[in-house]
Amino acid sequence: MLNAKPASLSIVNVGYRSTNFWVLSAGTSRLLVDLGWVGQFGALEAELKRKDIPLNEITHGFATHFHGDHAGVAQDLKNQGMRLIVTPEQVPQIAAMKQWMKPADNYTEINLDDNVIVPVAESRAFLKGLGFDAQFVHTPGHSDDSVSLLLDSGDVFTGDLTHPQFITDEEAEITMRSWRTLRELGATMVYAGHGPVRPIAAP
Repeated sequence: MLNAKPASLSIVNVGYRSTNFWVLSAGTSRLLVDLGWVGQFGALEAELKRKDIPLNEITHGFATHFHGDHAGVAQDLKNQGMRLIVTPEQVPQIAAMKQWMKPADNYTEINLDDNVIVPVAESRAFLKGLGFDAQFVHTPGHSDDSVSLLLDSGDVFTGDLTHPQFITDEEAEITMRSWRTLRELGATMVYAGHGPVRPIAAP
């Protein structure tokens, strides 16, 4: 059952280059959803400072999918002490991400050995331990490894899951199924990887 957003929960956008990166704070617990543009750790660090969020307080991070504009500085963040949460659906794509990078991108390859693997079915208990009433939901469409973070308040962080208005015929069935799943689970407000916060589209 969904609840109103807890007074103790805050959501701050620390995005740049037209991509949203979200810091969720519940008490002293901070979770970063989506992890910066490849090669631009300094830009993310500067945005955190501008929003008065100490980097060392972000204990965990989660990428909605492993593309260079959503998980680009994951290892740089790990090097600063952040734990990277991944679901089993995402593990193959972490290694595959490297093949798309060029030397000029200054990509720091993600270490696979020390990530926190959290199956979707176990995500509620795990996130509760971090102080968040939420769950991960596998939402393929934009990519096979796309996973959304759904808070019990109805707020959902969808990364690049294609807005229903812009879905192509090729991806229509699987993407619309993902949106239906989110609505059935109680999602009401979409925090996308690009663009403004908006109500979830009607069926």
